[in-house]
Amino acid sequence: LYKLLNYQAEMHYWAYHQTMDEPCCFRAALSLLDNYMQRHEPMHLVGHGLSGTLGLLYARLYPARVKSLTLLSVGANPVVVWQAHYYALRNRLPCSRRMILTQMATLLLGCPSAARSAGLANRLEAVLDGELAPHSLAEHSQLSPGGVDVPLLVCHGAHDAIVDPNAHGLWQQYLEPGDRLWSCPKGRHFFHYTHHLKVSPVILDFWQQATSTPRLPLVEILSSSS
Repeated sequence: LYKLLNYQAEMHYWAYHQTMDEPCCFRAALSLLDNYMQRHEPMHLVGHGLSGTLGLLYARLYPARVKSLTLLSVGANPVVVWQAHYYALRNRLPCSRRMILTQMATLLLGCPSAARSAGLANRLEAVLDGELAPHSLAEHSQLSPGGVDVPLLVCHGAHDAIVDPNAHGLWQQYLEPGDRLWSCPKGRHFFHYTHHLKVSPVILDFWQQATSTPRLPLVEILSSSS
């Protein structure tokens, strides 16, 4: 998806990583993102999963710095991400961390091969240990549902086990004129990767609608691994 969009607009990639000793909170990540955004003209923000939630919070705080916001696999309750499902399983099932991560990989991908499932489980484990994770075994974070004061596009996979059609449809009550909801047929949680040829035209058309200039401005891509 990134490469396809890059043919039409200049893309920037921003990601947040932390050490195990740092506190898991949105405040630090939002501050670092704002430091970066201040060095540029207003941008289109795109984020998947928890990165999309971070983009949502940023657009609420600094709408003048955001040209538009595109959310991929983000429900109307923005903290109901795969990490929340993972910790719920950890609390309920007497299984090892690895076993639950493998179950999560199958849930996110559908029926993957053993190799793909193991590869995604490794990636999920790295996200839990080195990226923003507002949930834990002891506590689940809460955020207020709602939209933003910038043009908004909300996309999800029609067969996503995390952001199901109901969670996606609840966005309808928060949309303003010009905002859009879109579902990717046959897509799952990582639909923007598996169905990028379908997703890119939707995003590009939305960007064209959201801006009055003939040339698309710089575009910010948040981390797509979470």
